[in-house]
Amino acid sequence: MANMDSPFIPTSNVWDVSQLYQTEVTSPAFKELLVRLYQNVNNIATLLNIKDTGIYSLSEFVNGQVYFPNPALNSSSAQSPVVRQVFRTTINSGALPNAATSTIAHGLAVNGSWTFTRIYGCASNTTAMTYLPLPYASTVAVANNIQLSVDATNVYITTGINYSAYNISYVILEYIKN
Repeated sequence: MANMDSPFIPTSNVWDVSQLYQTEVTSPAFKELLVRLYQNVNNIATLLNIKDTGIYSLSEFVNGQVYFPNPALNSSSAQSPVVRQVFRTTINSGALPNAATSTIAHGLAVNGSWTFTRIYGCASNTTAMTYLPLPYASTVAVANNIQLSVDATNVYITTGINYSAYNISYVILEYIKN
């Protein structure tokens, strides 16, 4: 079985095709071969399903991350404690503002059972070819910082100075729905 703490499968499983042709279908060796093949396919499917997906879509999707069971649930609650899937969506947030706050609707149906796990992004100045992470903590002055926040309806990007030359920005939201 594959180790779930380190989701990688071995690449050394070698199947000699000539042995397949020489093995009698009703033999114990053929049955053992099928069991090992099914185990390998199961390991691939299990590990593939828990890998963090490198897709940053404008639509919501399950990204493969899982969080521990909801601590509010236990054996006496109506709902059983199970690991929780993480969802991801990407917001095309446009140009950064000039010492102001941009408000961008994220289009998610957020409710009180949601928990955001990561809120991050990047801004690009395509003329100067400079790039900033979002949020941004300046080493020069606090006024140069860029704040990134989310509520049930919008994403907010707040700048203390003019960052409007950063004409492209993306915000990635990752969250649990229960």
